Amino acid sequence: MKPHHQRVAIGIDFGGTAVKAGLVDETGVVLDRVQAATADICARSAWLDFVGQCLRRFGAGRRRRPAGIGVGVPGFVDFKRGYIYNLTNVPGWTRVPLAGMIRKRFGLSAFVDNDVNAMALGECAYGAGRRFSQAVFATLGTGVGGAVVIDGHLYRGAYSMAGEIGHISINQHGRRTPEGRGGLETYVGNMRFVAVATRALRAGRRSVLRGLVKNDLKRLTPKTIALAAQRGDPLARKIFDTMADCLATAFASVTYLIQPEVIIVGGGVAQSGRVLFDPLRRHLRERLHPFFAERIRVIPAVLGEDAGLIGCAALAFAAPAGTRGGR
Repeated sequence: MKPHHQRVAIGIDFGGTAVKAGLVDETGVVLDRVQAATADICARSAWLDFVGQCLRRFGAGRRRRPAGIGVGVPGFVDFKRGYIYNLTNVPGWTRVPLAGMIRKRFGLSAFVDNDVNAMALGECAYGAGRRFSQAVFATLGTGVGGAVVIDGHLYRGAYSMAGEIGHISINQHGRRTPEGRGGLETYVGNMRFVAVATRALRAGRRSVLRGLVKNDLKRLTPKTIALAAQRGDPLARKIFDTMADCLATAFASVTYLIQPEVIIVGGGVAQSGRVLFDPLRRHLRERLHPFFAERIRVIPAVLGEDAGLIGCAALAFAAPAGTRGGR
């Protein structure tokens, strides 16, 4: 444990499967952590009880009062109000004034933001982006999440939802979704990744993937495809190249719009290493003026699964003195 004069904050990463809470110091070190299954504390009262248990475990009272509580959630949030419009895959969490509920129950400042915003803040404050003041963060998972950091601060836009890179249109004739037409995440994402590989294998394409999954195509995962690509498999490498091309198309638009110094890529697929980043950097260079192509960095995130937890705590650290959070 660090000395008690070190400021601390509580970070809560509220996911559809698990709720992770951590005591984090102002250098970004997770001092203690607790986790619960979301299904077990899905009711709002049970969720608040869990927060209370965490505070007691962390010794967060008069003896060690935290700077505040930051919560990251997978859904639409009004950051200024600390208000959840809707949570993805978590029933019963629609139109919830969560920051106000936390403040009323525990007497602590509380801040609620989109989980990808929290991850971006964590990476930019303590991780891969700590040397940059202008950054774009993208996370590759089921879909594509994004966030924008300008002058060291998250840019949330007029409705707290800025940075949705996954909904940038990269094909004007693409498939229509509720978010628009031809959005990036209709071409890039874990399910799309696996679907392309499965379709090619069923069409008779030769690949080491068959051996890796023992001819059971239901066992295909992005991790399996990455392993095949790292072994030089042409099909797997082609899939990565296509995905990188799609990402580069969106990243080029973002680059010309806000001119970041760095694009940080997180999520499981980002752990694939050079099979993703080499073609991604190449395709991005092809789409940019040499002035930008020579300057912009594209790098992997480094905080891993702790990015959200640390970023949520950073929400509290980043708040101006005296700020209480949402109403």
